[in-house]
Amino acid sequence: MSKRKSYEEWRAKLHEVIYGTHTPAGKLFDIVLLVVIVYSIIIVMLESIPRIDREYHAFFNVSEWIVTILFTIEYILRVICINQPRKYIFSFFGIIDLLSTIPKYLSYFVVGSQFITAFRALRLLRVFRILKLVRFVGESNNLMRALRASRTKIFVFVFFVLVISVLLGTIMYLVEGPQHGFNSIPHSVYWTIVTLTTVGYGDISPQTGLGQVIATMIMIIGYGIIAVPTGIVSAEYSSAKKDSKDYDDGRSCPNCGTEVQRKDALYCRICGEKLDND
Repeated sequence: MSKRKSYEEWRAKLHEVIYGTHTPAGKLFDIVLLVVIVYSIIIVMLESIPRIDREYHAFFNVSEWIVTILFTIEYILRVICINQPRKYIFSFFGIIDLLSTIPKYLSYFVVGSQFITAFRALRLLRVFRILKLVRFVGESNNLMRALRASRTKIFVFVFFVLVISVLLGTIMYLVEGPQHGFNSIPHSVYWTIVTLTTVGYGDISPQTGLGQVIATMIMIIGYGIIAVPTGIVSAEYSSAKKDSKDYDDGRSCPNCGTEVQRKDALYCRICGEKLDND
């Protein structure tokens, strides 16, 4: 019983360090992890430069192994210290943590020159480590809540933009025609979307007077359209930020690992586990 109790106490302390930010040890763990993530991303970027990779390949390889081992240990400890590891493993952060860990190991199963392309793809998977930084951005929870709350409005808006693009693209196809680069309706719709979003690649452009008038109208509509999704998300974000005053990011559930809990919460909002309010 004493061994079992000792193990549970050890797990509780480990959970407090890894998932919590309200203790000095928890803050130190997050800072160290943040530094390692940033370092690993810099290594991935530098490796993509042939001249630098040739000169420092051995150093990059050793650094990558060290980072991979550290991420592996972190992943295992995260799984160990919660009561329902499946929730973490199949969560967004769990999948990102796994993607951040496995590329170096998988690369050793890819043998033969014909698999060079696949090997490079596995190496590029390491860039997913940048998503691990999301958990360090306090405002990210408010942004996610705002995006979830405004998803229906944004869907309706995007659908409306697609309808407008198809209509105007068809009109431009009829006005300009293949002789001016508008070879088909899909190609014309592509040009309309590019123009409407104010990107303007310049690969095709209207040559007739009427076409240029329509293009001008599309550009003006584009500037007006930009403000719509921004306003929708901003309104929801303000609401989410207002509500976030009731939340405390310093605590997390010891059972499922949920990292945001209400300040006055006694039980986890996801799994119902009793929370530590100390």
